[in-house]
Amino acid sequence: MPKFMIKASYTAEGARGIAKEGGTGRRATVQKLIESLGGKMESFYFGYGDADVYVISELPDAKAALACSLATNSTGAVHVSTIPLITPEEMDAASKMTVAYRAPGA
Repeated sequence: MPKFMIKASYTAEGARGIAKEGGTGRRATVQKLIESLGGKMESFYFGYGDADVYVISELPDAKAALACSLATNSTGAVHVSTIPLITPEEMDAASKMTVAYRAPGA
């Protein structure tokens, strides 16, 4: 199953919700969301800096990842970006593919 890293940043409204609900409550909600899409949450961490939350998850496909992003971003309480994670083996396979490409000006 493909893996994705979900980075989330809370708006002021979302931060108030975290303060009220707590971190473990938010983790449980995100886990339920991912499982409802047929996925599995591997890890959930809060942080500070560019993002407030980092989640590593397995989801069935890109459609499920997009559904997760749409559901969360549409609330206005959080801004989510979803990054597909590529295994070293997938990178090896990609590097061996023949690609028809010419650099600009070449």
